[in-house]
Amino acid sequence: MATGKREAAPPLWPVEARLAALLPDLLVFGKPRGAEPELATAQGVLLGVHVTGFTALMDRFSLTCKSEHDMDKLAHIFSYYISDIVEHVLCFGGDILNITGNVLLALWTVEKNQLSDIITLVAKCSLEIQEKFGIYHTREGQDLQLKIGLSAGRISQVIIGDEQRQHLLVIGRDVDGVQLAQRLAQANEIVLSWNCWKLCEQYMFEVEIMREDEAVKLRDMRIIDPFDFDEHFDKCLDYLPHYRTSADTLRTALELDPDSALEQTLRKHIMKNLLKKIDEGQPVEYVSEFRTVTIVLVSLEFHGAAWMLRLCHLIQEAALYISTAIEEGGQLSRVFMFEKGCMFLCIFGLPGDKKPDECAHALESSFSIFSFCWENLAETKLVSISITNGPVFCGVVGAVARHEYTDTVIGPKVSLVARMITAYPGLVSCDEVTYLRSMLPAYNFKKLPEKMMKNISNPGKMYEYLGHRRCVMFGKRHLARERDKNQPLLDREKELEAFRMAQQGCLHQKKGQAILYEGGKGYGKSQLLAEINFLAQKEGHRVLPLELKEADSKQCFYAIQTLMAMFFEIDICPSYYRQECLHRQLRGMVEEPLHCLFNDLFFVKFPLSLEVSHMDDLARQKKVKACFIQVLQEAVRETPLIFLLDEAQYMDAASWEFLSTLLSSVPIIMVMTLTPTFTLCGWAQRFLQSSQATLVPISMLAATSLLRMACWELGVVSIPQELQIYLLHRCFGNPLYCEVLCQDLLSKDVLLFHDLQKEEEENSKWETLSASAMKSTMYSISSASSEEDQELYVCTVKDDVNLDTVLLPPLLKETAVNQLDQLSPEEQLLVKCAAVIGHSFHIDLLLHLLPGWDKNKLLQVLRALVDIHVLHWLGKSQELPAEPLLVPPSIKIIEQTKEKKRKPENSNTNKEMLHEEQPPPETEVLEFGLPLLREAARELWPKEQQIALHLECACFLQDLACRCGSCHGGDFVPFHRFAICSIRLTLIEGKLALALVGGHNFKLDNLIVFSSRQSHSAGRRPSQVIIAERTEEEFLDRVNRMLAQTSPEKDMLAAKSCHCEEILKLVLSPLTQHCLVIGETTCAFYYLLEAAAASLDLADNYMAFFYLRKASSLLGQPSAFSFFRKHKFEEATFCSLRSEVRFSSGVLVVSHQVCGKGLTCRPRQMCDYKCDKRLYKFKTEKHKIHLFLEAASKHRSENKKKLAVLQQRVHCLSLLWQLYNLETTTSNRRFAYLATLMQKNSAEEFSNEAQVISTYVDLSKYSQSMGDREKWLHSEKMAIQKSSVCWFSREELLATAQLMQALAYTKLCLGHLDFSISLGNGVQAYEICRHFKKPALENLVLSVLFRSAFLKKKFDLCVHVLESQWALISQGRDVLGLACFYSACLDLLLYGKGLLCRPFGECLRFIQHYEHSCVLTSQSNVMLGVHSSLAIWFAQDSQWDLFEHHLSKACQLVERTNASLFGSHGFVRFLECQVLMLHK
Repeated sequence: MATGKREAAPPLWPVEARLAALLPDLLVFGKPRGAEPELATAQGVLLGVHVTGFTALMDRFSLTCKSEHDMDKLAHIFSYYISDIVEHVLCFGGDILNITGNVLLALWTVEKNQLSDIITLVAKCSLEIQEKFGIYHTREGQDLQLKIGLSAGRISQVIIGDEQRQHLLVIGRDVDGVQLAQRLAQANEIVLSWNCWKLCEQYMFEVEIMREDEAVKLRDMRIIDPFDFDEHFDKCLDYLPHYRTSADTLRTALELDPDSALEQTLRKHIMKNLLKKIDEGQPVEYVSEFRTVTIVLVSLEFHGAAWMLRLCHLIQEAALYISTAIEEGGQLSRVFMFEKGCMFLCIFGLPGDKKPDECAHALESSFSIFSFCWENLAETKLVSISITNGPVFCGVVGAVARHEYTDTVIGPKVSLVARMITAYPGLVSCDEVTYLRSMLPAYNFKKLPEKMMKNISNPGKMYEYLGHRRCVMFGKRHLARERDKNQPLLDREKELEAFRMAQQGCLHQKKGQAILYEGGKGYGKSQLLAEINFLAQKEGHRVLPLELKEADSKQCFYAIQTLMAMFFEIDICPSYYRQECLHRQLRGMVEEPLHCLFNDLFFVKFPLSLEVSHMDDLARQKKVKACFIQVLQEAVRETPLIFLLDEAQYMDAASWEFLSTLLSSVPIIMVMTLTPTFTLCGWAQRFLQSSQATLVPISMLAATSLLRMACWELGVVSIPQELQIYLLHRCFGNPLYCEVLCQDLLSKDVLLFHDLQKEEEENSKWETLSASAMKSTMYSISSASSEEDQELYVCTVKDDVNLDTVLLPPLLKETAVNQLDQLSPEEQLLVKCAAVIGHSFHIDLLLHLLPGWDKNKLLQVLRALVDIHVLHWLGKSQELPAEPLLVPPSIKIIEQTKEKKRKPENSNTNKEMLHEEQPPPETEVLEFGLPLLREAARELWPKEQQIALHLECACFLQDLACRCGSCHGGDFVPFHRFAICSIRLTLIEGKLALALVGGHNFKLDNLIVFSSRQSHSAGRRPSQVIIAERTEEEFLDRVNRMLAQTSPEKDMLAAKSCHCEEILKLVLSPLTQHCLVIGETTCAFYYLLEAAAASLDLADNYMAFFYLRKASSLLGQPSAFSFFRKHKFEEATFCSLRSEVRFSSGVLVVSHQVCGKGLTCRPRQMCDYKCDKRLYKFKTEKHKIHLFLEAASKHRSENKKKLAVLQQRVHCLSLLWQLYNLETTTSNRRFAYLATLMQKNSAEEFSNEAQVISTYVDLSKYSQSMGDREKWLHSEKMAIQKSSVCWFSREELLATAQLMQALAYTKLCLGHLDFSISLGNGVQAYEICRHFKKPALENLVLSVLFRSAFLKKKFDLCVHVLESQWALISQGRDVLGLACFYSACLDLLLYGKGLLCRPFGECLRFIQHYEHSCVLTSQSNVMLGVHSSLAIWFAQDSQWDLFEHHLSKACQLVERTNASLFGSHGFVRFLECQVLMLHK
């Protein structure tokens, strides 16, 4: 309910108050009514307010073809507009009778002698409404204006309906008078009915007579002394007994004492689906939805001579029948009178009522109502029914004190259904959407001529529904799908094998066989039949395919009749030739006198024979069946026969009965498909249990097969990871969903396609790096075609597209909403709230969104949803941090000024269902288990409420957006929050504050102290004497001794393992989505950088690129330039992360410049983009860094900001020397050397031992690659000495593991293989990497260990290492890791004495598929060894052409290879190739 910034409804309103807010005082304070309609008459004044221009606005929106977005805008505009008017009327004491369409009707009930005073009051109210709200300007250019009509006199009221549902009608001459006044009024005018004019104080009004004895136009009121309107207002209040008595509420009805009898009376006037939500305690703002419904408008016009009471009884009779006719899936929403009759508004598909066959049922119900009204309501002059289908706003409209659940007040289809009543009177008419979605036979409809309709520019095609008729025709010879030769059948080998087994059984046993494939909608049953049709015809079988429809189940013997017509080939011949064709087919097989048995069955006219004339109906039926069996027996002797029946659940009972006899007598094969949700008849169930039938369930597609299908649909060989996630989360193995979603993405133009044959340098730009990243995995899904010269493409998602917000296609949304409506109201609410959070969600966050729920109730409902597979617990425990260890105070997503939702203390006593304590679950993270349900549920929310829920999620998650507890918290970008502490981010202007969320006893000072302990941990060590180690052995002994002596409570490895991956998935990634939805792009940019840093920390390079690409798309917004000018650190971090992604992706063309830009963007640095000048500048200004840190120590918060800058600088320099080291020119080596020196200087000034150790390890790697053994060993020695003062924090443990890996490599290079193995094979380095989830470092540890074990000829250990390595890299997209793994496998194949970890063919296929990947192209060290090993293999097999091919590739890599681990290995293999070449 959009009511602007008005006061919200109290959260703890009693049920009576919530019901009263939905109903007029006329019902709340009225007397109980009897079973039959009774007229009650009173004096009163009626006010009718008609909003003009709204239909034209809806039509303008409908032309944009963005129905969901437009419905949201329309709902907001109308709700906000009408709520002002409602509140104004309530302030003047009016009783809002209803809000129907765009018309509001209000009543002041008084005595006859008080009418003149009340007319004055209502006239003043009308003038103020026109003055304040008369014109509403919309951005679309269509103004909304008001036409107001007034009437006064006798008002009659009657209640119709039964004990379950009742409706209030206000009728009479003066009700017609207010409608006439509205019609006569123009925009911004007020018109009084003639009777109202006669009853008022005429001297007080300036009027214009419009039509004598009809109406007058009110211009203004004359304020004549001593008349004072305030006194007059107080006088009128004495006439209004139910006027509000306090300033806290606008209606007395909301403050009534609890009354069970009154509650039961009021409940009869509320729709049942809304009652369920009220009983559940759902807030008013949670009730509204946008959904597709079917609208049925029934119009009854009566003869003028009918008495009013008689008309009431007719309306009662019609209402009762309509309620019964639409009972399945429909509700009678509104009954309202017009001048000549009455209208009934019926809705199919309201929340909780959605059915798959909604349109068909609406049409059939409408025709039944049409027939009933003509036949049983004698005074009926004309019956007209119109049906439309489309998206509408189903929800609450009005003010807090008085609103209505006006189910279809907003939507173009609402206006269309009303216009159709006038355009096509006396018919059951429907729009084209209803006609198509009903899936009813076309012969049940008649196309209507096009007619102009007011304010509707394009009404579309219209049809008259003629009712269900049996047409003289047969089923069509076709299947639902044709076989696509370019798209092979996926994962259906088991199903095809069942068909082949049936073929063999039919051949050997000489009995018929039936194969019934059972699967859900979209599982590929029709495609499977198309494949069987193709295979059977290829083998020479005669195949007769038939698709059944739902209407066919109502025709006796229809399926067999149509199959036999197809067998006799009379279904495709002209009707005049049918008899001759059938006679020719029957000749010689069926006696001539029996041909007349087929007259009624096949619509022919053979002469009636004497033999047949003496048969009764039962005998004729038996004879016909016997003839069919005889004919088929003759036919199968010549050609095997197969019947294909798609949608066999629609087969009639008589056909099912005949099938058993047929298959036991004739060796034919029946292949049928079934949908399991349908209830089969008794004959069908008996047939399924017979020995002739084999039921084969069709399972969902495997994930890999589904992705291959997506590639075929899109015409590419690979799709990006975010698109894979998008499809897998929505399809759940359903091929139809995959096909529709891919087609929808193509139609919405959200994908980009890249030719794989283009030159690699095109990917040097950041905007095209997406295609470069895709080349790393481009052949993970093979092309559907085997042509060598075929153009190959990959697709990527456009940068400005968020797949998570792409709306579902209407077909799939309807399917999912059908599933959602099968749940209870509380289950629906839970699913809708969970849908806002994401595909996976934590129960604590879900509980935060559910008002009035406690943990016990939440767990009860969750378990119910898990039991029916709507949700499922994640098998692996994923936990949020128990408390926010380091909460960013400056990037706070701030709470709204509204009070926090609090659970009532006595909530348990009000909920009977919560009497049992629910046991805690094993894990507190769930995800959706049904396809499309999450997306459909999320799209039901109105946009305004969606934003409010996303804001609640953001407020909850922002405190948890840090490293996990086992990593001691902190930012993924070090000191990120302190670097931008001056940012003041607001989500709602003027409504949010930069403060920590309550409930956590942490203060900013405590956080700073903790962060300082992390950064300067060397100053606070345990009081013990530490002696620096001089040798590697001493270092290794010390590590073992310290780990052994560590107490359990301080043991990092014994504590919980790292949960940063779960933090990324459950906190950071959703948080960026929430920020984007609520429009806080600055905050979203911050968390996108955090998510990218977390992804790189977890060695997920592609997801890091994904987050940075999203961040890059935000930079195009106008606020980005000013933001970067103010916060250089964010720009520097962005550039640094981009450079790291480029480096990891192998795109090195401009990585130096990007990384360098990350350095120049630091505060207090000159923007010099020439790298050599920059590095020399940093070196000469070393003393400035020292002064920089000394000043920072005086200001703690400033210190943290500067530490962030310094930490980022060290990281950039580390990356920069690695980039330069990949190129062998003299200048690049000089730049690499300068970068390492600057990295060492900055790290030492940083006073962080872990950083210093890592820096010395980097320096040793650089010196080793340059062949400088002295500096190499010296750097390692310095790293060992620095490690002696390390305590075991997370950062320092990782630095220790990095040092152990470097030492293991050093010993490998120096030939100390045993010690190298002990360093790599011990639990220290490997376990540390695995515990902290550092797959890149873990992979490097394993690679060194393999090389040492291989040289030591410990092949069993080699196999064990490779198995561990495969388990590490096989689940991800680490192409470089896979290349190292297959390189090791080749070594084992060549020299491992026959040991086989992976076959040679698999190794070769990987290299062939990925050798052009930009990642591997940049790794000349690895690829030199790979190509040399392949050349050796082919030389041993005497395949010298292939040997020379790979040797030539190796020769091109030699000059670009350095003395690294893999480079040295590559040189050795290359020398072996040269020796083999000499031997050749």
